Amino acid sequence: MRVLLQRVSEARVRVDDNVVGEISRGFLLLCGFKKNDSIEIISRLTEKCLNLRVFEDGDGKMNLSLKDIGGEILAVSQFTLYADYRKGRRPGFDSSMPPDQAKQCYELLIEELSKSNLKVEKGIFGAKMKIELVNDGPVTIMLDSDDLSKH
Repeated sequence: MRVLLQRVSEARVRVDDNVVGEISRGFLLLCGFKKNDSIEIISRLTEKCLNLRVFEDGDGKMNLSLKDIGGEILAVSQFTLYADYRKGRRPGFDSSMPPDQAKQCYELLIEELSKSNLKVEKGIFGAKMKIELVNDGPVTIMLDSDDLSKH
């Protein structure tokens, strides 16, 4: 699983010019799933996102987590995070999870995030979406489940 985490002051996702998810201060999470991702991986990356200390404290140091500040989450599925661009000019997506399984993982991710009691908004799985955001910092971090297993 890969999550491109962006700290935002606001973000929204539109489908057919209709806003389907919108947040203020918090995280925009672009989420991709690969074959063989598990519930354990989803839970571990969820915990990492909720507890990653990337918000400033009173001294201006990144010392506070999303949970600490009562932030909000906008989670959007994005299979292109597993694009393989090494050969040719057209990216391949062979390592991406098949759509029916990825949708189940995405819904599980939303459930896990919702357990935090923070506001959680989402895009529409498989839809063509337009995302608007104001990146705060900018702070953008790529989280990859393969990296978690190395530590």
